Amino acid sequence: MSIGLLGQKVGCTQLYTETGEAIPVTVIQAGPCSILQLRSKAKDGYEAVQIGFKDKKRERASRSERGHVAKIESKRRKQRAAAGEEAVPKADCEPKNFIREFRIPTEGFAVGQQLTVELFDQVLSVDVTAVSKGCGYSGVMKRHNFSGQRATHGVKKCHRHLGSSGCSAFPSRTQKGKLMPGQYGADQVTVRNQKVVLVDKENNLLVIRGAVPGPKGGYVRIKPTNFLPQPKNNPWKLTK
Repeated sequence: MSIGLLGQKVGCTQLYTETGEAIPVTVIQAGPCSILQLRSKAKDGYEAVQIGFKDKKRERASRSERGHVAKIESKRRKQRAAAGEEAVPKADCEPKNFIREFRIPTEGFAVGQQLTVELFDQVLSVDVTAVSKGCGYSGVMKRHNFSGQRATHGVKKCHRHLGSSGCSAFPSRTQKGKLMPGQYGADQVTVRNQKVVLVDKENNLLVIRGAVPGPKGGYVRIKPTNFLPQPKNNPWKLTK
C-alpha cells in the first residue's frame, strides 16, 4: 500500500483526447498536505501516517487543535520536560480543516513533510472516498428505484407507495433487509478504479475520469487503487 492525498472537489467538466473523444472528468484540488503525526505500534498499537489538508484560521481553532500541530507552552509540558520525557515532534504548521490517516508503514516519512499531487504522476487509477449528497428521508421510488403503483384502475392517492411489505399468517412480520423508505445519501461512499486523466502540478489539480461523490467544495480522500487486476495502461491519461 502507498500513501494518498486529501483534497477538495472543484467540479465537473469534460476534456477531449487527440482523437476527439470527449471524456467526462471531475477536477479535484489534491493537496498540498502536511504530515501531522506518525502512529507507531509501540505507542498507538498500529502504524499510520496522519495528514491534514487546508489551513484553518487560528481564531476558529481550539487550543488542542493548535497544540496538535505546533508547540504551545503549558504547565503539563513543563512538567514532562522536567521529568525528562521526550517531546512529541510537531509539524509546525497551521491547524487543518480536514485530517485523515493512512494505515501504511511510516518508514520514509517525517512529521512536517509536504505531500503534493506529484504522488499521482505515475499512478493510472485511484480510489476516491467522500460523503455523498444528502437527500433526507426519501421514498422507495427515489431511494431504491421502485416503479411505484399503477396510475389508474383502482389506485387512489398512493401511486408512489411501495405496496405490500409484510407476510401472511406466517411468519407474520416484515423480513429483515426489506427495501423501505428511509434516510438516503449523506453516507461515506468509495468509487474505485477511477482513471487518472491529468495531473496539474502547478495548480495542485488532479483530473480523474467519471464522477466523485459529494457536492462541490466537499472534502475527498484519494489513494492509488487496490482494485484487482491492476490496470496495465490508461488510454485517457493526458500530459501537461
